[in-house]
Amino acid sequence: MPGLRQGSIHLGCVAGIDLYLHWSWFVVAVIEIGNREGRYTSLIWSALEYLALFAIVLLHEFGHALACRQVGGTVDRIMLWPLGGVAYVNPPQRPAATLWSLAAGPLVNVALLPIFGGAFLVAGSLGWATSMPNVYTLLGWILWIDIILFGFNILPIYPLDGGQILRSLLWFFLGRARSLYVATILGFVGAACLICLVLTTKSLHSTWSLLIAAYMLLSCWGGFKSAQALIRLEKLPRRDGFACPNCGAQPPVGALWKCAECQQTFDTFESGAVCPRCGSQFPNTMCGECQKMHPISEWATAANSKPVAVSSASLANR
Repeated sequence: MPGLRQGSIHLGCVAGIDLYLHWSWFVVAVIEIGNREGRYTSLIWSALEYLALFAIVLLHEFGHALACRQVGGTVDRIMLWPLGGVAYVNPPQRPAATLWSLAAGPLVNVALLPIFGGAFLVAGSLGWATSMPNVYTLLGWILWIDIILFGFNILPIYPLDGGQILRSLLWFFLGRARSLYVATILGFVGAACLICLVLTTKSLHSTWSLLIAAYMLLSCWGGFKSAQALIRLEKLPRRDGFACPNCGAQPPVGALWKCAECQQTFDTFESGAVCPRCGSQFPNTMCGECQKMHPISEWATAANSKPVAVSSASLANR
């Protein structure tokens, strides 16, 4: 979601990860806090509940980010917006590495469950339901929020965590492209079911549910197009004499790299990493499989020093 970067507020940097908050979060916060009126004796407690929601979301996203780093991936930033959070992670393009990066987010919710549940039980045993009703109600809702977030995210519907975890599991058997294809098809079905469910209920949060379903449909469409591109790339012949120094994949033959200067597409391995149109020379060439950058000379060295892996490659803009 590149458009989210515009109009966002930089909150700071934690563990080398930039945190952003989209401006629309404040608008939705006012609406949602107002909807909680009557649950507590003061709107301050409603605000604390809403902040707790996004604190849990933030911890969830940090689970993704730190797990991605653990398997050798990179993390760009974490964005908080009205529909939740997004961790911009790029794990190694291997099913096991991707699976761990995805599963770590819901596992954070599982780890928080005994903490919130224990606090709520202790508060009940101390009689806070009558002596400190606001605190007791807040603890109960924080526990319920954690359960709901886990249950929703684990649904096997792309692009939710559950859908992407399913895709990673299918990757072991179907390969990178076809697993994404199957996951996005199931995602379309799941999003359609969610829309039907929302339209047949009178929930106060139907509008937000429809927005979530629309986001899911757009993400599924993007994933579906990517899967189609990956399947086409799988069928392309591979260039002998070159291999990615990181993952060992042979590059496909074809004009699949784009010049950053003139936007001309060309085959970087055919032209020696020089754009045939404007003459721009690129010191590094991106692997469409693992997204790593290496000088083209290292690609040739790698092909002569170790076995190569022939697999699908994604489009690279270098």
